[in-house]
Amino acid sequence: MKLGQINLKSVSGGLCYLDAGTLYGVVPRVLWERKTPPDDRNRIPQQTNCVVATIDGRNVLIDTGYGSKLPEKQQRNLTSEPGDPLVQNLQAAGFEPADIDVVVFSHLHFDHAGGGTRLNEGGDVVPSFPNAEYIAQRREWVMATSGLPELRGAYPQENLLPLHASGQLRLIDGNVEIMPGLRAVVTGGHTEGHQALLLESDGATAVFLGDICSSRMHLPVLWCLSYDTNLMQTRRIKADLLGEIADNGWLALLDHDPDYAAVRVSRDERADFVASELIESL
Repeated sequence: MKLGQINLKSVSGGLCYLDAGTLYGVVPRVLWERKTPPDDRNRIPQQTNCVVATIDGRNVLIDTGYGSKLPEKQQRNLTSEPGDPLVQNLQAAGFEPADIDVVVFSHLHFDHAGGGTRLNEGGDVVPSFPNAEYIAQRREWVMATSGLPELRGAYPQENLLPLHASGQLRLIDGNVEIMPGLRAVVTGGHTEGHQALLLESDGATAVFLGDICSSRMHLPVLWCLSYDTNLMQTRRIKADLLGEIADNGWLALLDHDPDYAAVRVSRDERADFVASELIESL
């Protein structure tokens, strides 16, 4: 897909299945199961929609899926894809790992940052993209590497520390222009340092929402994830950000929708926001 002068390509970082209750938080089951019936293990399929944005000849990868290092038990629980789905899907789209110039994380949970590193032939964890600069919010990095026991499962250190050790990591602070055509906007809510990524070219804008609004089912403001560390902040920023997207006709990029990579958004009196156009892939 063309966004002005930017080329966008959606690339799966791997399909998995997550517990439905965690995906809808306080939303009653009687409401969400009408739209997304769970399987016999009460799970719902979740895509990890990563995006390659080619900006002025540089290939920028937004998020990296769960990668190829998940423990065997977690692979079974998630029914995750074998191998390295992100790299395989990048190659199918015409990109080799060495072609990626920049990797930007919306946040550092395992299903967004896990594919940023891999095991090499010697069994060491190394960056998956040898020529890339990896970018994350400093506040997110500090929290993710804090060693707090309650965050251990969300932020496996093998996904993160090799990026620092390799010298490829750049930490940013707040709302900044990462490069012409790509801006970071800190949202908080889902995690303290969670950020949305705004892609802008020739008057056209697309917003990678991350887990502030992870799927088209989460367009209603009160439909949030149970993983959110600050639920009220998620609700506030989601209302503001979706309102801006709807009012300006921007494209919303969805990271976990199992069927669609992006939507156009409209305001709705009953449901806050609805998808007025569904886009299967970029």
